[in-house]
Amino acid sequence: MIFFEFAKRNLARHKFRSVLAIIGIVIGVLAITALGILGNSVQLAVSEQLCMIGNELVVYPYGEEAISDDNFEKIEKVAEAIPVQSMGDKATLNGESTFVMVYGMRSEDIPKLLEKEAGQFLKHGSLNCMVGSRLADNYELRVGERAALQSQKPRIVGILAERGVGFDINPDNAIIVSDKMFDSMYNTTGYNSVIVKVEKIEDVEGAKEEIEARLNKKEEVVMVMELKMIVEGIKGLFNTISIFLLGIGAISLVVAGVSILNVMMMSTVERTKEIGVMRAIGTSKREILRMFLFESLILGAIGGVIGAILGFGTGFLVDVLILHEASYLFAPSSILYVFVGIAFGVGTSVLSGLYPAWRASNLKPIEALRYE
Repeated sequence: MIFFEFAKRNLARHKFRSVLAIIGIVIGVLAITALGILGNSVQLAVSEQLCMIGNELVVYPYGEEAISDDNFEKIEKVAEAIPVQSMGDKATLNGESTFVMVYGMRSEDIPKLLEKEAGQFLKHGSLNCMVGSRLADNYELRVGERAALQSQKPRIVGILAERGVGFDINPDNAIIVSDKMFDSMYNTTGYNSVIVKVEKIEDVEGAKEEIEARLNKKEEVVMVMELKMIVEGIKGLFNTISIFLLGIGAISLVVAGVSILNVMMMSTVERTKEIGVMRAIGTSKREILRMFLFESLILGAIGGVIGAILGFGTGFLVDVLILHEASYLFAPSSILYVFVGIAFGVGTSVLSGLYPAWRASNLKPIEALRYE
């Protein structure tokens, strides 16, 4: 198309100015693409972790009393239930004293909640222990060593895999012992919490209501925390953060749009006589408008594609450095931001070129030819 060729020629005549306009678009699109990918990757990573507990309920005693065995049996009739005892205590690890959280659990329940990195899980009635990954790293603990806790020195038979902060238990900086050993050390009765695992996530609300109906008939005995609601709330928070990051990138594109507007306005002024000649030989207003819009489109397309490629590369580096995982980069929702960036870049360019194009197309031929 002849007017597309005119547009390319006009941009080539002012290479430096065109390059500066393209750089502005590149920066804006790079920011949108990279920040969008980062925000989406973080959201996917968090969602992946949280969805693992989305079908859980955590039951706490109302007040200071523990959950009794009788009440635990009522909870167990609703769904699979895991009783947990917990106590903050001092422990000596590799000769250093530190404060840790001690969890007492039935041996068969530990693999249902946690994964091991080394060693083995506790056996029934074991007087040994397992330690969290961060605790093991911080104090250079190995399988076979001992941890001094209360008056006992249980042998470490397993190191737990890193789990991160949870809403049920936080094992990374904790020591896990059997329920039998926990009772012998602290002489406690009842449970500090009960983790309820519901088979289907859509049945969570019903399970919560049934537990409350069974235990809170006359007075409030327990509080039931639905982790699904927390998961959805956190997802919403990270979605807001992603939108905020996109907004930061969009500001860069607004600056780039002003730059293109300036370039196109200068081009219109400099080519006033040329436009007058074209109008005098029969070029229509629509064709003049189209030629100037083609110029904006070319600037936006070149800047958008380059910016998206650089943004994708930046997103890859950030994912590897921050999340230590590049798989989220290739998720469809992350790839989408490449096209979103290009669309924003092209759209900003075309919108910025609308007024200069309209002004050029409405120049009167006689006045344009007289312009000095």
